[in-house]
Amino acid sequence: MKTVFIVATLLGLAAGAFAQTAAVPSPDVQIKTAVLAAPADKRDGATIYGYSTKNEFVLLRKGTNELVCLADDPRQKGLSVSCYHRDLEPFMERGRLLKQEGKKADEILKIREQEVKDKKLTMPSHPSTLFSYSAKDENYNPTTGEVKDGYLRYVVYIPYATAESTGLPLKPEAPGMPWIMDPGTHRAHIMINPPVSTTASR
Repeated sequence: MKTVFIVATLLGLAAGAFAQTAAVPSPDVQIKTAVLAAPADKRDGATIYGYSTKNEFVLLRKGTNELVCLADDPRQKGLSVSCYHRDLEPFMERGRLLKQEGKKADEILKIREQEVKDKKLTMPSHPSTLFSYSAKDENYNPTTGEVKDGYLRYVVYIPYATAESTGLPLKPEAPGMPWIMDPGTHRAHIMINPPVSTTASR
């Protein structure tokens, strides 16, 4: 029994070490996949953040338009990238910093909400879009950046919007139907999740 416990412990440590030392794709691959979340006409001018060979969060490319894109976290399975309007960056950056400090999701939510109320953190005064693109692990090649059967969804942040102010439902009643999430809060946003077949393979 003791031997089994030791082996299990070593396997657990090895898995943890692998997660911490996962190979980081080249900057070119990170940029190639990050912009998959962006509209085609916005990709060349987007600012891109990604990871160094030491897994440090770094600026990969300074852009010329209003979009900010985040490359995939190599420590997580599969592909998950996003692009959003630059006016959302203070909100997004604050979330990243709090996560770095070890804060949990519910803590981050409460802290940012209070900071918005205290006017320490500014949310856009206009609707601001976020695009999220993802793919399963077996459909993503981190060496070449090739992706198949990816899924694109959309989020439009409208701080403090409600179902009444937008006319949107609180849940989708048909595939791809927009709906409002977190209504009446600083992070109120419209969710648009298209049917899978309409967003695959960008």
